[in-house]
Amino acid sequence: MFVDTHYPALHLYRDSDLSKVEDFIKETTEATAEATDAESGSSTEEVPVSTEPTSTPDNPDNENPKEIIPLAGKRPKLTLTMVVKNESGRFLRQVLEEHRKYIDEAVIIDDGSTDNSAAICLEALEGIPVHLVHNTISKFSNETELRKQQWEEVLKTKPEWILNLDADEIFEASFAANIGPLLYADEVDLFCFRLYDLWNATHYREDIYWRSHLNYRPFLLRYKEDFNYVWNESPQHCGRFPENIFELPHQLSNLRLKHLGWSKAEFRLEKYLRYMLLDPDGQYGWKEQYLSILDEQPHLIPWVE
Repeated sequence: MFVDTHYPALHLYRDSDLSKVEDFIKETTEATAEATDAESGSSTEEVPVSTEPTSTPDNPDNENPKEIIPLAGKRPKLTLTMVVKNESGRFLRQVLEEHRKYIDEAVIIDDGSTDNSAAICLEALEGIPVHLVHNTISKFSNETELRKQQWEEVLKTKPEWILNLDADEIFEASFAANIGPLLYADEVDLFCFRLYDLWNATHYREDIYWRSHLNYRPFLLRYKEDFNYVWNESPQHCGRFPENIFELPHQLSNLRLKHLGWSKAEFRLEKYLRYMLLDPDGQYGWKEQYLSILDEQPHLIPWVE
């Protein structure tokens, strides 16, 4: 979105906002006329301009800086939350080094790792507040219990915006430069994104079983203290957020999310075996999709940044 900063802008989120246009045009016209009068000298009010150097915390000696730029308003806090388990040999460090470009805080559940996943989290996010919780016994066999624990730990940090990602998910490169406007969106409390299942480093899969990127899913939520959050109690595939969040104002984003967890054959085999162990009849998921994980010649499409 482009805005000419010489003139005010009206951001329309939905059709009902069109009712604001007439008043906005009127107010803008009046403001422009007043500004024109001021520039032409018709205004009698004078605004004094100080030429003295200003003392600030960054300029204690009153040195005359080239330019003093006023501080912008504080950006809403963005908290990354994630569940990790034995991720040290996968994509954990890669994704965290990307996430650190735009997050303010992290809440991470180490769900019974036997490797150094926790240490990687602290190293990759050095300098950023990290609330790290260790589960000595994994809770993944009952995902609802695990996700509720994750949620409660996030709430302890008094979050504003919550970005809930897995340890093998990473946004496209443009995300860091474009997340700001989402966090400032006063009339939206939930953003949904498309998730692409990469089958190797350069291609994603698309067929009857693998088409998650054709839908939008919730990953970024503004926490509302007065909202009654309700969870899906399914032990598998319960969702990362409470199930009733779509009652909140929500919006789709064109920023894309890459899922790296399927991008190597050995990882696909591990996932297949795990699903067949935890949900062999496809009671909580889609058994045909489970079986398709091991397809030898799936339909792949190049990923283009």
